[in-house]
Amino acid sequence: MKKIFINEAVCMGCRLCEVQCQVAHSPYKDTVKAFKKEATRPISRTCVEAKEAVSFSLQCRHCDEPACTYACITGALVKDKVSGIVTFNAEKCTGCWTCILACPFGAIRQDKQSGKIAKCDLCPGREIPLCVANCPNEALIYASV
Repeated sequence: MKKIFINEAVCMGCRLCEVQCQVAHSPYKDTVKAFKKEATRPISRTCVEAKEAVSFSLQCRHCDEPACTYACITGALVKDKVSGIVTFNAEKCTGCWTCILACPFGAIRQDKQSGKIAKCDLCPGREIPLCVANCPNEALIYASV
């Protein structure tokens, strides 16, 4: 399985990964249109954490034993046995937030617009997630475990 790894030594905290994540989850799939034409922008499934000189992008780790899937009372979060990706089914989500509490990395976010969660889905249908493909310093790496 491939995962996103972060090299915080070269992350400059530009937040371009957050912007590209919003674009990836926009119906327009275009940066300008996603930010100018949409009434409500999609929430970024990644978040840049920064403390003094150190910054890094934080997104779902698609854990081997994901605590979020065990905590999810509706089965909205499931780990795919073949791909290893923790998938999210918005139709099953009730917005109880137990997965947010269970995630040891803080990688699941509240989407207050929908009343559901938002988490990294590794940009299905793309060879490389958009955040990784557009990281100017190559601080995000998409590689096999």
